[in-house]
Amino acid sequence: MPKKIEFHFKKPEDSPGYLLGQLTMLWQRKLKRVLDPLDLTHTQFILLCALAWLSRESDAVTQIDIANQGNADRMMVSKVLRTLEDKKFITRHEHPTDTRAKTIRLTATGEKILQKAIISVENADLEFFTKLGTDLVAFNANMANLIKENKTE
Repeated sequence: MPKKIEFHFKKPEDSPGYLLGQLTMLWQRKLKRVLDPLDLTHTQFILLCALAWLSRESDAVTQIDIANQGNADRMMVSKVLRTLEDKKFITRHEHPTDTRAKTIRLTATGEKILQKAIISVENADLEFFTKLGTDLVAFNANMANLIKENKTE
C-alpha cells in the first residue's frame, strides 16, 4: 500500500497558495476572453501597460525598465517585446546614452489597441472583483503589501 502524502493544510481550501492559484486561473480565463479579440495575451497587455506608465515620465524607457515595472523576467520580456514589435504595437530605437540599450515606444496602433484593452480589462476586473464589495480596498492593500514584501525573493 502506498504511503499517504502529508499536507500541512487539512483541505485545499485552507491553503492560501491553492486559493490564489484557483482565483488566478478564473481571472486569467476572464481576461483571455476580452484580450483575444484584440490579439493580445495577458503578458503582452501587462508589458504594454508598464511601457505606457513609464512613458508618462520618460522618453527613454528600456526593456529593463519594463521588466522591473512588471516584476517580470528580462528574457521573457525581450521575447514578448519582439512579438509586440512584429505586431507593430511598439518600436525600438537606439538609446540616447546607453549603447547597449534600446528605447521602447508605443506606436499609434499600439496606443489604440492598448486603450481598448485597458477599458476591456478594467471592466472585466470590476465585474470580477466587485463581488468583494467594500472589502476590495483591503484586498488590494493586502495584495500590494504581499508584492512589496516578496519582491526581493
